[in-house]
Amino acid sequence: MLERRHWRNLDYYFVGSVAAILAVSLAVLSSAGANMAPDPYYYVKKQLIWILIGLVGLFLVLLIDYEQLKRYHHALYVFNLILLAAVFLIGHQAKGAQRWINLGFFLLQPSEFAKTITIITLACFLDKRQGRLNRWQDLILPFVYVALPMLLILKQPDLGTSLVLLAILFGMLYVGGANPRLLLIIAGSGIAIAGLALFAHFRFGLPLPLEDYQLRRLVVVLNPYNDGQGGTGAGYHVIQSQIAIGSGGWWGVGWRQGSQAQLNFLPEHHTDFIFSVVGEELGFVRAVGVLGLYFILLYRMLRIAAHAKDMFGALLVSGVASTFAFHILVNVGMTTGIMPVTGIPLPLFSYGGSSMLANMLALGLVLNVNLRRQKILF
Repeated sequence: MLERRHWRNLDYYFVGSVAAILAVSLAVLSSAGANMAPDPYYYVKKQLIWILIGLVGLFLVLLIDYEQLKRYHHALYVFNLILLAAVFLIGHQAKGAQRWINLGFFLLQPSEFAKTITIITLACFLDKRQGRLNRWQDLILPFVYVALPMLLILKQPDLGTSLVLLAILFGMLYVGGANPRLLLIIAGSGIAIAGLALFAHFRFGLPLPLEDYQLRRLVVVLNPYNDGQGGTGAGYHVIQSQIAIGSGGWWGVGWRQGSQAQLNFLPEHHTDFIFSVVGEELGFVRAVGVLGLYFILLYRMLRIAAHAKDMFGALLVSGVASTFAFHILVNVGMTTGIMPVTGIPLPLFSYGGSSMLANMLALGLVLNVNLRRQKILF
């Protein structure tokens, strides 16, 4: 149980950065979603509800000592696979993807929660294997743990979340004591194989487990206008995002004054491309300020991991930190046009119930480790 004395360990900078990000996100969402529904605050109200539900979930996570998760990690992992498989049987399809389960009052996206469950599974395994991760054979089982949910998610199709699981794996393996040189060799080999596979696909027609639109998005990252449709095809999202960010200048055009968002030229500007709205309406300086808040959040996560009372706690926090870092890097890179569009939302910022709830539960794990970083002796 959580005792009063545990609150002495609370990281106020961590909590403050989360609160600040949520506050700014609601302000930006109130602009981004203003012209998307009859009620200009429709999306803000729904997001606020999910934030409140997420806070309840976060507090419930705090009540359970994180070490108790070791007893249930196998059951959680199996439950995770069942949920991901259920998407193909009873899933709700939208925008060419089948990623959700319709619960009536809520569209549940299991892949969002798969990230946190995978973190718990890997943390339990790596905690037991400390000092025994120096050979490639030692890494087979962790890769299998990640490969099963990853393949199910990739089939939905959801390339972005699949890549997040890989980021989690490598981040946690590094913290867990795996040979860094071995990790670099594996990562480098994987990138090389992926590059050769793409070349073979376009040169010789080699079939790949990716949808056509995903392949086109990978190709147009070098030149979004070279999408075969004059910039109105696979490159359209990136072009409109770059226009939005570029028009914002240093200080932005003003709240609810951005033409790209307000006139709906920019697709998904309340979800995946909400950072483009930040750039357009708030400007470069304030966009850097938002990234500064994320930097503080990630720094505090790493500090909490470093001061965890055991390796299991450090691994849990490092997994969450890897998730957030990868999301931020790819989302900002995607909106600025230096990375392919993969549909990865900006954590705590993009609109979405499953994403917000999953992120708040993950942050609950971090706070759980933070509050229990010292053994209570009296």
